[in-house]
Amino acid sequence: MNYYTTPSESARNILIANDRGGYTIPTSGLYPYQWNWDSAVAALGFAEFDIDRAWVELETLFSGQWADGMVPHILFHKPDPGYFPGPDVWGGTGPIASSGVTQPPLAATMARRVWEKDRVVGEARLRALFPAMLAWHRWFMNWRLDEHGAVCTTHPWEAGRDNAPDWDGAMAGIDASDVGEYQRRDTSHVNSADRPTKYDYDRYIKLVQIGREAGWDQAKLLELNPFRVADPTMSFTTLRAARDLLTISQELGIAAEGLNADVARLEAGARSLWNEALGAFDARDAHTGEWAESVSNASYLCWYGGIDSSQMLDRVKTVLTTVPHPIPSYDPNMPKFDERRYWRGPTWAFMNMLAGFGLAEMGHGVEAEALRLKTARLIAGHGFAEYYDPITGSPAGGNSFTWTAAVWLHWAGRN
Repeated sequence: MNYYTTPSESARNILIANDRGGYTIPTSGLYPYQWNWDSAVAALGFAEFDIDRAWVELETLFSGQWADGMVPHILFHKPDPGYFPGPDVWGGTGPIASSGVTQPPLAATMARRVWEKDRVVGEARLRALFPAMLAWHRWFMNWRLDEHGAVCTTHPWEAGRDNAPDWDGAMAGIDASDVGEYQRRDTSHVNSADRPTKYDYDRYIKLVQIGREAGWDQAKLLELNPFRVADPTMSFTTLRAARDLLTISQELGIAAEGLNADVARLEAGARSLWNEALGAFDARDAHTGEWAESVSNASYLCWYGGIDSSQMLDRVKTVLTTVPHPIPSYDPNMPKFDERRYWRGPTWAFMNMLAGFGLAEMGHGVEAEALRLKTARLIAGHGFAEYYDPITGSPAGGNSFTWTAAVWLHWAGRN
């Protein structure tokens, strides 16, 4: 007898296999800990078949929140000596061993979506999480805004788009000659051609060393950190999180003063990232004011943040018809495009989902559905990979990936 496992069954099995008891790892071997925005996306996947487990994922993420409100990008729940850089390198100061930087704040938005699947079951859980989510939002407002109100990243890992061309200018100014020897783990698990280069990695580690030496004191790092880039990823996701926190506070009758003003300030900051010469939302070095001149998949998160753009809509229509497997993480017509190297070209299913949410919510249903269907065909045809070659669709990075499985369950494969 032949047994056929449907994509949805496979996706559930991936989430269950990557469950480590209260949190999921992105994939076995390559990423052995809890990652911040991965967990927020994972919660959506769990919500399709286990609503309690979805809430547990978010609650576990916030169990590592620092006293100042920051939620780290990695929580090192269990020792794994083979991973670099581990907790001994980071020297985090939170209640759980952690990294010293954060990641794009998807959690409030995903918590709202989980709640909306079952408001009765979710209300008490959401009320309990709200103060922590609000404290994280306040941390962003205190420490990550530039003079225009755009949200900055202080490490490429913090933005989540590790080796994106957006950071090349700022990275070039970092002296990593004294970073020392270290052993990476990622290139021992996957093809090194899919990963950031040693040049990039040296600078990632140098920034970690600067942060640790400052004791992760945000006031000190404002002066010391050579890397500070106003980023579309951070700006659009923080704006969206603020909008969702405002909606939650209003619907549940929770006092949260200042959120209206925060939304207005963040929207102005996000709009300031429009590079008129490029005709797209772009990253901007907060130290020099220089544009990255980069059209990335983060540029297409404008609708997710609640900002419409006719020029970006023209771009998404073009991408949907000219790129076999959209949306590439970097425009294929630009000079630094590399179809397999992490954030310099590959397509990421979860970024497509965020863009698809925004397109649908702002009335661009045709484009949202086209993006969903193309993402579904990509996953169904090439498996639950970390990311994909936008030209051939071939899988790259890690396999059996949690957030790609979650994207299938919640969005891409819903029909």
